Amino acid sequence: MHASPLKIGIAGLGRMGRRHATNLAQRVQGAELVAGCSPLAEELAWARDTLGVAHGYADYAQLLAHPGLDAVFLVTPTTLHADQIIAALDAGVHVFSEKPLALNLADCLRVEKEAARHPKLKAMIGFVRRFDASYRDAADKIRAGAIGRPFLARSQTTDKNDPSGFFVRFAPTSGGILLDMSVHDIDTVRWLLGAGAARRVFATGTIALHQNLRDANDVDNAVATIEFEGGEIATIYASRTMAHGHDTMTEIVGTDGRITVGQNPRLNRVEIADAWGVRNECTPTFYERFADAFLNEAQVFVDVVREDAEPPLTLEDATEATRIGIAVTESLRSKRSVEL
Repeated sequence: MHASPLKIGIAGLGRMGRRHATNLAQRVQGAELVAGCSPLAEELAWARDTLGVAHGYADYAQLLAHPGLDAVFLVTPTTLHADQIIAALDAGVHVFSEKPLALNLADCLRVEKEAARHPKLKAMIGFVRRFDASYRDAADKIRAGAIGRPFLARSQTTDKNDPSGFFVRFAPTSGGILLDMSVHDIDTVRWLLGAGAARRVFATGTIALHQNLRDANDVDNAVATIEFEGGEIATIYASRTMAHGHDTMTEIVGTDGRITVGQNPRLNRVEIADAWGVRNECTPTFYERFADAFLNEAQVFVDVVREDAEPPLTLEDATEATRIGIAVTESLRSKRSVEL
């Protein structure tokens, strides 16, 4: 048991990094946010002035050298994840990284190999749905046999349309919609189905609104089908153009029933009835939907390190999610099914 609070540094203080930093500084028990890292002076100033993080570094190597550092949170571009995870492990520091593990299989395997060299250190990838109360309840019910043997999944991640095309600027380095967004669904369906490796995939997509995505060989709506080696099947939908808000939903069908999580993306329990009908407001972004799960995720990581426990998901899980994500992206672009 790690008796004292875990001294944590965070790399990346943008939109998502600030939310992780706030949780670590104010809400996660047993954690102490001691340092931040960003190439942008204004982000370091925000951490200092808002959260009282006295130590700010522009260079990641300096963050890893911070005296007494126990762990790092990586909320950085995916292209940096593998090298930054490996650098943390080499520095003797536990590491949590946002998803996906990497954009190519070779980098995933490099991280796995390096982690094996440091068995005392914890490395965990942020597949946040595994820490959401509703998804965990569904997983528990499935494992208890509530729907018999699960064999089919439908899952989606769909964002409210951003007319400014915020995500278009990141499309050239994101890995594409099916790796950037659908990696969550890929991990989720594998977890809930109890599926192993994928056998074959097919994907297709279209540009409904954001024509500039053509320059990055990407689309704003896509559908993928995955066949797993055990016979399970999953269909996945990704969209960046929803009119009503962020809408995450997963359905698992079994031999004795089905379980659905997030059928209605409601913001709260309020319903409005007027001349236009009966309706409810929807979650505007992914963060409102999964705010508690992000907090739970950080708490679990801190507890895993302090109690020297095994992480609830493995690097091999993250590698397989990336492997499938790469395959469905290849299929999307080639218009052919891909054998794995």
